[in-house]
Amino acid sequence: MQTRPAVPLTPRPGKIIAVHLSYPSRADQRGRRPSAPSYFLKPSSSLAATGGVIERPAGTELLAFEGEVALVIGTAARWVSLDEAWDHVAFVTAANDFGLYDLRANDRGSNLRSKGGDGFTPLGPELIDAAAVDPEALRVRTWVNGRLAQEDTTAGLLFPFRRIIADLAQHLTLEPGDVILTGTPAGSTVVTPGDEVEVEVDAPTVPGAPSSGRLRTVVTQGDHAFDPSLGSLPAADDTQRAEAWGSREAAGLPSEPAPALPAELVAKLREAPVAGLSAQLRKRGLNSVTIDGVRPLRPGSKLVGTARTLRFVPNREDLFATHGGGFNAQKRAFDAVAAGEVIVIEARGDTGAGTLGDVLAMRAKARGAAGVVTDGAVRDSDAVAAIGLPVYAAGAHPAVLGRRHVPWEADVTIACGGATVQPGDVIVGDSDGVIVIPPPLVAEIVDATLEQEREDAWIARRVAEGEPVEGLFPMNAAWRQRFEQEGDR
Repeated sequence: MQTRPAVPLTPRPGKIIAVHLSYPSRADQRGRRPSAPSYFLKPSSSLAATGGVIERPAGTELLAFEGEVALVIGTAARWVSLDEAWDHVAFVTAANDFGLYDLRANDRGSNLRSKGGDGFTPLGPELIDAAAVDPEALRVRTWVNGRLAQEDTTAGLLFPFRRIIADLAQHLTLEPGDVILTGTPAGSTVVTPGDEVEVEVDAPTVPGAPSSGRLRTVVTQGDHAFDPSLGSLPAADDTQRAEAWGSREAAGLPSEPAPALPAELVAKLREAPVAGLSAQLRKRGLNSVTIDGVRPLRPGSKLVGTARTLRFVPNREDLFATHGGGFNAQKRAFDAVAAGEVIVIEARGDTGAGTLGDVLAMRAKARGAAGVVTDGAVRDSDAVAAIGLPVYAAGAHPAVLGRRHVPWEADVTIACGGATVQPGDVIVGDSDGVIVIPPPLVAEIVDATLEQEREDAWIARRVAEGEPVEGLFPMNAAWRQRFEQEGDR
């Protein structure tokens, strides 16, 4: 083993590198387990050695903590093996990788503004000699106002520390004093002004249980507001709230509707024509359930799924500047759509700009989406049609959405083609158009439709045999009796 020089924790490490996901508990909470580690950089100015105070900026609400194990590099590492990797770590300590989810959308992945603020990386207070501990036997715990919020160990990580170090070292030189933040377990959530967050890393299986001590940070309210003329403003939607708090339930949000219909029901809906479903809904007093003015890009397409909604508002340049760029509501909806869901877009019937193109259609197909319905236009329409995803639109247009639309919000009640659509509504489309079915009625409606189709097929055979339609369509009592006797013959 190499000798580790005493590398003090400086106020300005050359690099602070953070891992996006490494704990299985956090990955499961996020709903994805990556096959390889990914990283982002934090500025050295975000370091707050030994903790202290963190300001939640004015106009924001979603400041979340992440208790982590921090590694301090002792000797330069470049192209090192897994066996050699830990030899280049001098110290282990506690870290709190604070993040401001209000600023996360437009910095998706890079996290520069959402995690790079002054004081957003408390570190310390004590350093544990890395040579004295097993990197797979460390423990991290976080308390909020004295209550334990996070506890996990480094055993069974998706990406063990040796792998993280060796992977980084094949891309860049890790230098003495560099800090690696190794990810957080489940339990991260939002804190507010007045809260105290404490993080501790220790090695409970080592004699004496060496510890970083408790890294204490107090949240305060900042006075400085962000200038809208300079860049993106804070924006908190339900997606960010759910991720910041850890779940929709913790954020006080209603549960998302079940993303998929039972396979048996999907099969029935695929068999049922939209015209027949419309007739059955009309019999039950529901006349305003057709999405008017939309046609399939691929003739013969059949669409069945549950609605995931997206709303555009008319373009206004100042609003597009704050809501149109980066990881906006449109991109979030296509990136989050689940298998069996249909993205339904409110574009006010304005076909003067595209509401999606081939890249987003490919993303929806890759996610297993059932299709897309928009009462606006589609850009790259031939390419979108070639993808094979059922897409129903009011037209085609070459312009990008900023010409007419601002992507405003997702997962809300919308109006599309004159019909009200709520998240979770059942959407069915064929060559006749698209219809919206309230979930409580769908089983009843589809069964009645298929029974009516059976009757209509029998009637059609009689007409083909030369029978007149009077008394047969609809059936009078005599014809009804014959139908019940003959069945499908």
